[in-house]
Amino acid sequence: MARTVVVHILNEDPILADMEELPTTTATCVYFTNPRKRDGKPVQWASPGSISFVYPMARITFIEVVTSEEERRKVVEFFRDQ
Repeated sequence: MARTVVVHILNEDPILADMEELPTTTATCVYFTNPRKRDGKPVQWASPGSISFVYPMARITFIEVVTSEEERRKVVEFFRDQ
C-alpha cells in the first residue's frame, strides 16, 4: 500500500508523492511515484507522462509521512478539560 509523503528537496518547494516503502537508514536513494505540488498541480520539472522518480538522499532534507484517515481513527487523542 502506497503512503502519501511530503518530500522536502533542497532549494525547492516541498512536494507530495507516493512511496511504497519508506527508505531505510542505509538508503542512498529515495524512490517515489506521482509527484505533485501541495495543491495537487503537477510539478514543473517532471516530463509529461513520467510517474516514477529516484532521488539521491543527498538532495532530500527530510520526508514527512502523512497519516491516512484509517490511521487517524486508530489514534487516541489526548485532551485536557478546562
